Amino acid sequence: MATVRRVRRIIRKVDPWTVLKVSALVWAVLGIALVLGMVIFWSVLERAGIPARITEFMVEITLIDEGTQPFANTEQFLRFLVFSSVTWWVMMTGLSVAGAIVYNLVSDVVGGVEVVVLEETLNPMMAPAPLLHPPSDYRAGNGGSTPADHADIPTEETPIGNLR
Repeated sequence: MATVRRVRRIIRKVDPWTVLKVSALVWAVLGIALVLGMVIFWSVLERAGIPARITEFMVEITLIDEGTQPFANTEQFLRFLVFSSVTWWVMMTGLSVAGAIVYNLVSDVVGGVEVVVLEETLNPMMAPAPLLHPPSDYRAGNGGSTPADHADIPTEETPIGNLR
């Protein structure tokens, strides 16, 4: 059985070094996921012929000159995507650390953020102890049973190691 009680905790400080490590990892994983998602999305668009259709439409409405291929350089697009992802990773990691530092400065003045946590403690259940002595009517001989009927009940004469 578990007992639950409400406990108030106040977060006064956030370690900037820990925020740097965790946010660098989180933003790196998100950046890699973004790059992979965009590569998959771009390859699906190319296979469907959508960039060629957009180019044709732009030529029709005289937005670009005929023969211009704005979507032809996929390698340049991927380089830009990776560069943007790395720049985004560095900026977001820096902003996370700056946010932790600002939080520490503000929490010195205000006192921090109060969080209510439910604390659960487990109380072990006590199992009933096994019978080490046979019932009293067996000892007195009133039960009408023989010692062979109670061979699995340890007595003073039966060592515990000899039970079946």
